[in-house]
Amino acid sequence: MAGVSAREPRAPRPRPRRQRGALESLGAVVLGFESIIVFLGGLVVYGLKVLPFGIEPWWGIIGGVVMALAMVAVAGTLPRRGAVGAGWGLQILLLLGGFLVPALSVVALIFGGMWAYATIKGAALDRQNARRAASPDLSNGE
Repeated sequence: MAGVSAREPRAPRPRPRRQRGALESLGAVVLGFESIIVFLGGLVVYGLKVLPFGIEPWWGIIGGVVMALAMVAVAGTLPRRGAVGAGWGLQILLLLGGFLVPALSVVALIFGGMWAYATIKGAALDRQNARRAASPDLSNGE
């Protein structure tokens, strides 16, 4: 069997990555970091025992975990229709949490501003990039 070489199996080719837009990237970063802060906010609600009378304090942890998981889920679905609206709904829900702990209002305003920037500017950048891709003769300045 001289001259016959063993054929090595080829490794499967990696699938090309899907192009992510600016809105998807910026929004995922904002919601990802916000989910950590919201979880910690749930711990604050538990520690301060600020829930109304008759509601056990550990529900603060449950609320923080549910909000954090919802934010991670929305961050993962940003390419789909309605995900940006769901993100705005989560921002409003966090703002309503400011009735329990006023510091959550500050968090909601900061991250709400970041979410607004990510959605508005990200969508504008995506439109601009799509326009450039459609007409490659455009210069860098339009």
